[in-house]
Amino acid sequence: MKAVLFVCVENSNRSQMAEAFARLHGSNHLEAFSAGSNPSGQVNPKAIAAMQEKGYDLTIHHSKSFSDLPDAQFDFVITMGCGDRCSHIPALIREDWDLPDPKTLPPDEFNRVRDEIEHRVLDLLTRIN
Repeated sequence: MKAVLFVCVENSNRSQMAEAFARLHGSNHLEAFSAGSNPSGQVNPKAIAAMQEKGYDLTIHHSKSFSDLPDAQFDFVITMGCGDRCSHIPALIREDWDLPDPKTLPPDEFNRVRDEIEHRVLDLLTRIN
């Protein structure tokens, strides 16, 4: 099993949805985690609603910091466009998915970001297998 960490600043939107899609589509191939460099302390209700539309209950997640992560070697660390605000966490492969923070976007634009995250997670899964 590969270990994948998704990172954004607040761990309330993008990285939470990426972790959810990785669990939804790839639970047989990877362990998915997410964290934030400055966690908000809660998952955005917009993200919860957007993922509910995809059949995933994001209410079981919570906003996490790097110190909440298990002491593990990550195969992949995927940052969500947070640039130098995302701490460097060692990984075999690092990628930055330059995605806009959807927290203030209206629902249709928020869902476009959600759908792009799902597309990228599915692509990642094909590369992992």
